[in-house]
Amino acid sequence: MTLRDHLRSILRVVEHHAMVYRRTWRGTVFSTFLNPLLYLAALGIGLGAFVDESNPSGIEGVSYAMFLAPGILVATAMNTATFESTYPVMAGIRWLKTYVAMILSPLDPRHVATGQLLWAGYRVTLGGVVFLGVMMAFGLTDLAHAVLLVPVATLTGLAFAAPIQAFAAAQKNDTPFATLFRFVIMPMFIFSGTFFPITQLPDLLQVVAVLTPLWHAVALSRGIALDALEPTLALVNVAYLGTFAVVGLLWSYRSFSKKLAE
Repeated sequence: MTLRDHLRSILRVVEHHAMVYRRTWRGTVFSTFLNPLLYLAALGIGLGAFVDESNPSGIEGVSYAMFLAPGILVATAMNTATFESTYPVMAGIRWLKTYVAMILSPLDPRHVATGQLLWAGYRVTLGGVVFLGVMMAFGLTDLAHAVLLVPVATLTGLAFAAPIQAFAAAQKNDTPFATLFRFVIMPMFIFSGTFFPITQLPDLLQVVAVLTPLWHAVALSRGIALDALEPTLALVNVAYLGTFAVVGLLWSYRSFSKKLAE
């Protein structure tokens, strides 16, 4: 197959996901759009008023809402990517077997895995754009910063979606997903700098936090949003997240090929 043929095959997979989403988008409104908005309103503005009152100098020199919003942006990207890369993958391989049907056509497992990842990236980007619009409405960012933050949200989503879809494809049932949510995603959500600086954690947990992809996403997002970007650290953040995305995609090729051949 030529490169053009490969791209067409991948786009067919993305088109399939888009057709399904047109019928099911209402069920994702809360988790994708309203949930992060509620986090921002309740914690950033509600709780933030008490935090700012007790600490007039702010956190890292800004209000709690401005500190929190960039973290919620990438944490939401992580959550969206995780959801899009677990149950839909299990459905495609084992429950509905749509991926099995796909490889009976000229598509191969690599096309399916790449299309699945691109769709997750699209969903993350869509949610990120909406959330950034809310941030702008609350006066927590401006258009120039929002434009720079969109690719950060997308990269974060890809960094999580790629390895998680590879993991999901390798499972016999959805039972391990609960473990993933409880012991991997939720601790990262809480302890990777989204809600408070990791300097508040014990030394050992600070080291663990820095090793997580979400910490790198939060550091990059917050650095851009607050005009506090350190170029060297930003390059490390991008490279770290990019490595997760690339290695995860290569792992996906292997796990999708193995499971779809059974």
